[in-house]
Amino acid sequence: MEGILKKNMRCRAVIEGYTSEGFGVARLDGRAVFVHGGARGDECLLRILKAGPDGPVYAAIETLLVASPARCVPVCPVYRPCGGCHFQHIDYEEELALKKTRVEDALVRIGKLDLPVETIWPAPALEGYRNKALFPVRAVDGRPSTGFFRARSHDLVPVAHCALQSEEANALAAALRSWMEGCDVTPYDEASGTGLIRHLFVRTGVDETLACLVASGAAIPCRQALVRRLRAACPSLVGLVLQANARRDNVVLSGKTSLLWGRETMEDTLCGLRFRLSAASFYQVNRQQAERLYTLTAEYAALAAGDTLLDLYCGAGTLTLHLARGGVRGYGVELSAEAVRRARENAAHNGLPQVKFLQGDAAEAAARLRADGARPDVVTVDPPRKGLAAALIETIVQMAPARVVYLSCDPATLARDLARFASLGYAPVRCAAVDMFPRTAHVESVCLLERGGVGLANQASVTSGSEG
Repeated sequence: MEGILKKNMRCRAVIEGYTSEGFGVARLDGRAVFVHGGARGDECLLRILKAGPDGPVYAAIETLLVASPARCVPVCPVYRPCGGCHFQHIDYEEELALKKTRVEDALVRIGKLDLPVETIWPAPALEGYRNKALFPVRAVDGRPSTGFFRARSHDLVPVAHCALQSEEANALAAALRSWMEGCDVTPYDEASGTGLIRHLFVRTGVDETLACLVASGAAIPCRQALVRRLRAACPSLVGLVLQANARRDNVVLSGKTSLLWGRETMEDTLCGLRFRLSAASFYQVNRQQAERLYTLTAEYAALAAGDTLLDLYCGAGTLTLHLARGGVRGYGVELSAEAVRRARENAAHNGLPQVKFLQGDAAEAAARLRADGARPDVVTVDPPRKGLAAALIETIVQMAPARVVYLSCDPATLARDLARFASLGYAPVRCAAVDMFPRTAHVESVCLLERGGVGLANQASVTSGSEG
């Protein structure tokens, strides 16, 4: 009977699938029930945590009666309270299957597209793959601690060693804690706005590492001791930057930047190119999978010498420069002025002077380029999770490129935007997924659209499926 589920009720159920956020999904009395830590095939006794006449129902596993064949033991001791990972309780084959299904379901249900996902490319490493770490610093039981915020809160879960982060990042976090205790340096307290050290930000490359200390002020005690400890913990460290951030909000990298030691930038290699990066630069988090994603993008773009490329949301120019090798003329567009400055440096650094970078909103810059007569052969886009504005899609279509390659971090907005492109004459003809973020619910996709193409992207004769 509809609507009889109540808080603290206990119900027997089977986990049937997963949500896009990584919850297991069961069905009780005709309603979807979202279960943290559920694995498809689990038979369990659930306790209802939240249920009303409308809205979602959430439950916890109280007793696991029959475990899913895909269930495994998490490698992280704080997997449950931390919440940064979603899938350490299932094996990797199950994780890949559910991520591929998530993209396919979005294409059908939201985009109404008959577009198979060719494959999902597995990650070669499930641990230590992140080249960017952001550790909040707070006091826990009276001691300086680094870790991550519990889901939907600012309660710090101390993490001595994060399985997803690099060894360099974990070592620097430990060294920072030791320095704070030894020099009696106070962690930041959000409630009162007091305390000094707020976050530790670490970038790790193939050969170099850059650290950024975010503090509530610029006066850092025991600086030489701090530098000594960090350098001893991480021999590849090339610079320590201080960002004085006195804001009382969630913005981390904001405020005056100064150099405590070494360089303000580091270098890393991606797809055979060298990139100079600051703490604020946009850069793909998983280098090995970024190379796979960029290789697929190059295959889909099929650029030849003399072609013109327009890359929107280009960040520090990594994809733009990779695609523009071999005599391709390229334009990159990015909102961040600092990222554009780095992109221009990277173009010069890699001997690609034919690539130009423009600073501004993607839609406005694309409209200006179109007004100036720009006619790119290929347009690539890598937007944030919200996807593309309808006006930007129209501008891209008016430029009449032969192909559009869409990189996406959100299957729902990808499917919505592909449907918009299809209605304007650009049919999506190929799609693949790349597991850029193993053990989390995130999945990256890349899709090829062709002007006037039909291929496999005919409108699907399906009805919208159920949520879940």
